[in-house]
Amino acid sequence: MAWSQLLVPPEAEGHDLLKACWAGTGVFAATAVVTTVFSDPMAVPIAVVSLGLLAAGCAAMLWAFQRALQRSRYELIGVGGLYFLAGCAPRSVRFSMMAALAVEAVVALAAASIRPFTASAFGILVPVYALGLSGAWGARHGTFPSRSSNGTISERGDPSRNGDDV
Repeated sequence: MAWSQLLVPPEAEGHDLLKACWAGTGVFAATAVVTTVFSDPMAVPIAVVSLGLLAAGCAAMLWAFQRALQRSRYELIGVGGLYFLAGCAPRSVRFSMMAALAVEAVVALAAASIRPFTASAFGILVPVYALGLSGAWGARHGTFPSRSSNGTISERGDPSRNGDDV
């Protein structure tokens, strides 16, 4: 199996989101490597790429949240399922999205560690991009359990218990 098929499984739903996630991750990683080698002339490009991916990630997170609010009338949606795809996505999709998040975090931390107090620090903001797109995938394609038909909430999910599930 080729890396491209492992990172963007051909049979998976939301192919466009997976491709966009890895495209942004690749652009950031390439920019971060060049910035680490040539820090002075690359200060503006790393800041632009990092802030652009942050803005796209924030927009995706807000869209995912809005979509999840609509779906939550009929389905039980949790934050872990929505943004981290826990239990709502096929294993291949979850692996791909969380791998992109991990790559962004490692590259950002490495670049900021090698070139502290430079524009490379903007890279720390980039993992919001993968997290936002995974939320968008979960909101659009994720499978969540249905709410009960009689309108009651199970005791375990009862918000009045304030987390004291005993």
